[in-house]
Parts: sequence; C-alpha cells; structure tokens
Amino acid sequence: MITTLNTNIVNTVSQLIQLSVAPVFLLAAVAGLLNVFTGRLTRIIDKVEKLDKFVENKKASQDNYVEDDKLKRRRNFLAMRMENTNLAIFFCTTTGLLVALVIVTMFLSALLEFKGSTFISILFILAMISLILSLIVFLKEIFYTTSFIKTQKR
Repeated sequence: MITTLNTNIVNTVSQLIQLSVAPVFLLAAVAGLLNVFTGRLTRIIDKVEKLDKFVENKKASQDNYVEDDKLKRRRNFLAMRMENTNLAIFFCTTTGLLVALVIVTMFLSALLEFKGSTFISILFILAMISLILSLIVFLKEIFYTTSFIKTQKR
C-alpha cells in the first residue's frame, strides 16, 4: 500500500537544509583557513629544523662551538611564531566544531521537537568569537613576521 507524503515534514526538512547551507559554507571557509594556518606552521617547523641542523653540524665540527645570540633570538622568534600559529589553529578548529554543533542541533531540535534556538544562538555566537580570536592571533603572527623581516633588512 502506498502512503502519501506528509507535506509538513517535507517542508520542515527542506527548510532545515536551507538553514544549514550557510553554516556549511562557513565550515568550508574554516577548512580553508586551517589549510593556510597549517601550511604556515609547516614552514615555521621547517625553518626550526634547518636552524637546529645548522647548530648540530657546527657542534659536531667544532668542539668549542657556542651558539651565538643571533641564532638564539631567531629560534625564540620562530618558537613564538609556532605558538601563535598553533593558537590560531586551535581557535579555528574550535570554530569548526561549534559550527558543526550548530548544524546538528538545528536538525535535532526539529526531529526531537525541542526549542533549540537559544542554544543554537549561543553556539553560533561562540563560533564567531572563536573565529575572531583565530584571525586576531593570525594577524599578530603576520605582524610579528613582517616586523622581524623589516628589522633584519636595516
């Protein structure tokens, strides 16, 4: 026996899908940012490894080699950049998690018929705060890098 579809259910699911499209695009943007952040972190790690290998080779070839202040400052600077980039990655990942929770909560509130609008709003606000923090930390990383490069050219 064929049953007719309940148009209210179809409309509700259709509206939920429409409402979840914007957060899904936000997830795609967060994934793009994470790609940029991890690429930057990889380059920083490569520089630290190159610096460490240089010092290691110097110590192997010269028994009395002492790392100079310039190399120590450079390594400390790279370590600070790694911390900033890791923090940006943390906040960006938190943003993705919160946005995913927004989408899940939207669907669950419709399926289980509970009022989730306040919880969804709070999750979305937290996601935006996390995204803002991620971008601020990333701007800080960029500012430090460009200021370091400018001081090295003088």
